[in-house]
Amino acid sequence: MPKKVRVLIAKPGLDGHDRGARIVALALRDAGMEVIYTGLRQTPEHIAEIALQENVDIIGLSILSGAHLSLSEKVIKALDEAGIGEVPVIVGGLVLRRDMDAVRELGVAEVFPSGTPVDDIVTWIQENI
Repeated sequence: MPKKVRVLIAKPGLDGHDRGARIVALALRDAGMEVIYTGLRQTPEHIAEIALQENVDIIGLSILSGAHLSLSEKVIKALDEAGIGEVPVIVGGLVLRRDMDAVRELGVAEVFPSGTPVDDIVTWIQENI
């Protein structure tokens, strides 16, 4: 029996909206993945700590505040400092199309802007992790 993909869904920063993150978490769970949801308002360091403790295969960041560049950079740095910089990070939420390449250049594996069908996210994870 193949190992289930372990996904950490995190809400970095001060954004207080998590409906999208919860919908994605449920879709991933329904696709057979193990999902760990951090809840709202997590620091990059806490996200890295949870990812390390839970031995996750991928981290999904949900960012609706418009701070996708700075928060993605801080999470990537925290993961590197925790020694788990090889864990892929994906970002979803209100990411401007003009910022998508810049987010990827920070080390993010893929970006899923608001409105992306959850099946696309599930498929990407299944094909890449």
